Amino acid sequence: MSDSDSIKEKWKKYRNPGYQDKFDYSWGMVIDLDRCTGCEACVTACQAENNLPIVGEEGFRSGREIKWIRIERYWDGEYPDIKLRFIPMLCQHCDNAPCEPVCPVYATYHNQDGLNVQVYNRCIGTRSCAAYCPYDARSFNWFSFTWDKPLDEQLNPDVTVREKGVMEKCTFCIQRIRQAKDTAKDQNRRVRDGEVQPACVQSCPTQALVFGDRNDPDSAVSKLAQNPRGYQVLKELNTNPSIIYLKNL
Repeated sequence: MSDSDSIKEKWKKYRNPGYQDKFDYSWGMVIDLDRCTGCEACVTACQAENNLPIVGEEGFRSGREIKWIRIERYWDGEYPDIKLRFIPMLCQHCDNAPCEPVCPVYATYHNQDGLNVQVYNRCIGTRSCAAYCPYDARSFNWFSFTWDKPLDEQLNPDVTVREKGVMEKCTFCIQRIRQAKDTAKDQNRRVRDGEVQPACVQSCPTQALVFGDRNDPDSAVSKLAQNPRGYQVLKELNTNPSIIYLKNL
């Protein structure tokens, strides 16, 4: 077997639809759109937790805003019975992520927990991943941002500050996942359901966002995923997102 054939076989095995079952954890999220009020508490919490820069008015107008989660708005119904609806949109951590195979330096890949993660030091800024992401969930750093004093003291030491020329996106607050896993390992147990809460989930006042282990059938996220209101965004693309949305359609 040639080296190329060996790589192909390994890739097919890796891409087996059941590959996530061999992992200890497979993290996912359920978002109840009937609970979301569009308050953007999740957006603010994400910015604070993950050291997202504020680009200012000029940067916003230039299309250089950096957000790992955004609130999409749309009108539902017909006048005069019309309602404003909200959809929190973030990286879907797809099982078949189209952003991964197009990266020439393997800066974005699947980790052992089934998360789509980013190696910032590998990224050379081709932006291929952003071009292939159907959810518009990736941001590019056009500048190396700095924080004026005393705001620099609020930076999270557990999260890398990204530099100019680097892509970034939601990580499901992987630093919190690692901390919970380390604690569970020290106590010789699995991570308990609800023990890991990304900043967006923790800050939601209506509990519209729920996070947990998809491999645990008793977890809240696994049970909610069976709700008949559940659907995946752009399911027809076969990306198999790790996020399930709940909505009365």
